[in-house]
Amino acid sequence: MAGIKLPPAVDAAIRAHGRETFPHECCGALLGRDGVVHDAHALANTTEEGPRRRFLVRPDDYRLAEKRAGETGLELLGFYHSHPDHPARPSQYDLDHAWPSFSYVIVSIMAGEDTLLTSWRLKEDRSAFDEEPVGTTE
Repeated sequence: MAGIKLPPAVDAAIRAHGRETFPHECCGALLGRDGVVHDAHALANTTEEGPRRRFLVRPDDYRLAEKRAGETGLELLGFYHSHPDHPARPSQYDLDHAWPSFSYVIVSIMAGEDTLLTSWRLKEDRSAFDEEPVGTTE
């Protein structure tokens, strides 16, 4: 499994976004090329279910992320979000709302501090996620 690569600045940006929005979930788009994320593009968490335990990427946000990727010569590789006071593994809600072929980065924010960051890909049959390696670049 190839995994996804996060340069230190992108990893730091995702973690900072999670800390800033705590105790609510943050979310954003992962823009890059060839499995390397070059931009963690923050998105507004517009869920109506309560941002403490949910996030939602609306169609307009998806289109905006694709547009930004195209304008910068990148591709939409996936999405990230935080889990406030919860482990960095996908929930049933995450599974129910995931799209195939994307990476889903989750950062656990415990008591306001970032801890573990993981990445996941939806199985082809949509039954579950497989964890994928998260590498770094220099």
